Amino acid sequence: SLLLALSLLSPWGSAAGSCPPRCVCASNLLSCSQANLSAVPAPLPRFTAVLDLSHNNVTRLRADWAPARLPHLHALLLSHNGLAFVSTEAFAHVPRLRHLDLSSNRLRTLDENLFSDLGELEVLLLYNNEIATVDRTAFENLGRLRKLYLGQNRIARFPLELLREGTRLPQLALLDLSANRLRAVPAGELQALPAWLRDRLYLHNNPLACDCLLFQLLDRGRRRHLSAVEDFQDELRCFLPGATALVKILELAGKPPLNCSKAREAVLEAHLGDSVTLGCDSRWQGVRSRHWVTPGGERVLGDGGNGSVVLLANGSLQLRALRPEDAGTYSCWVAGPLLNETLYVELLVHNFTLHGPHDTLNTAYTTLVGCILSVVLVLIYLYLTPCRCCCCRGTEKPPAPRDDSINSSVLSTTPNHAGGTGEPCGSHMASGAGTGQNGRFKGGGTPPLPARQGPKAQRKVSDPDSVSSVFSDTPIVV
Repeated sequence: SLLLALSLLSPWGSAAGSCPPRCVCASNLLSCSQANLSAVPAPLPRFTAVLDLSHNNVTRLRADWAPARLPHLHALLLSHNGLAFVSTEAFAHVPRLRHLDLSSNRLRTLDENLFSDLGELEVLLLYNNEIATVDRTAFENLGRLRKLYLGQNRIARFPLELLREGTRLPQLALLDLSANRLRAVPAGELQALPAWLRDRLYLHNNPLACDCLLFQLLDRGRRRHLSAVEDFQDELRCFLPGATALVKILELAGKPPLNCSKAREAVLEAHLGDSVTLGCDSRWQGVRSRHWVTPGGERVLGDGGNGSVVLLANGSLQLRALRPEDAGTYSCWVAGPLLNETLYVELLVHNFTLHGPHDTLNTAYTTLVGCILSVVLVLIYLYLTPCRCCCCRGTEKPPAPRDDSINSSVLSTTPNHAGGTGEPCGSHMASGAGTGQNGRFKGGGTPPLPARQGPKAQRKVSDPDSVSSVFSDTPIVV
């Protein structure tokens, strides 16, 4: 009677809770591994929490494999079964599943909304299958998924939508795409991802095309000691243009034909008066505390510098109304869950301002425009300067003798004549006397020659239309 009472109290004592044939049961664990099963055993105890069906011959997982709801099942292991088909309703009765292992099977596609019933799933293993097509909605509603293993498949397109922040998988912290058929990756968008996610993005053993952006992405990861790069340096290879052999991606620096240059860790450029935010891109996700140190050695824990330096809630440092002295290297000190980390951000502050999107003239362009404008103004001054007095032009006169040219200055601004002070003819005409520069009137606007004796008696005043008047503001009189 005592044994009967104990058997009734045991979870496996009733018919509904009996252990299936060829399985081993322990408490709420049910292990049917290597039992040569071609179907899921039935009935399954309702209180089962872990179900191991690995290393069997279950090739199809239909919707009725669990006819009754299994509210406590949180781990389902189906690896090494030759599984080729999974119904889209196969997980309708196991909504509390957190760990699902479908690795080492023969799955070729991930259909629409295949895992949409698993809202609490955290780990999904799909490596070592034949997956070539992944529907964009296959991972819908997996808001708690943290680790996704898709390595050793036939995937040729990088599923970037899985990584974009705030999309289908907001808590994803590990994505394994190694040993697939990826030929290109969006290196620019991957660089913008947080370091804690890039630290668990595995891309080794893919036939990637060599690219400098890809090299710089992985080179930054190596210098930051990211495990996905540091642990698989030899397996990160690519094809050079026109080559058939793979080369190591991290050895592309300065080598032809790409001649890739190493990128600096973090450099931010700004202008005077701008506001910028310096990100603390730590590879630790659960950061306990962090603080910044400015180029001047000042430690920033909160507001500082009259509100011009602010430590934001996400750990970033915001600088407002930049000044020239704000330039330099800022360091972010992070206290991680395992180790501490120090990050450096170099800020370059240009000594001119940008007032808007249309005001983009830089110093070199402004200097060039200034030089061109100066040349144009000089040419206008030399060749297009109008005569200051309309009365100074007259009939053409014969050129002056050769010996007279030495007495006239081409670049002089002072009249060059022998008698007293000379003024522009306009001022004499305005006096009303009607006389020229030497006291005589000449209707043509050119004063007559003074009477002289000797060989220089035929000397004439300078013609306003001659070269001398072109380079002078005032007519030259001799």
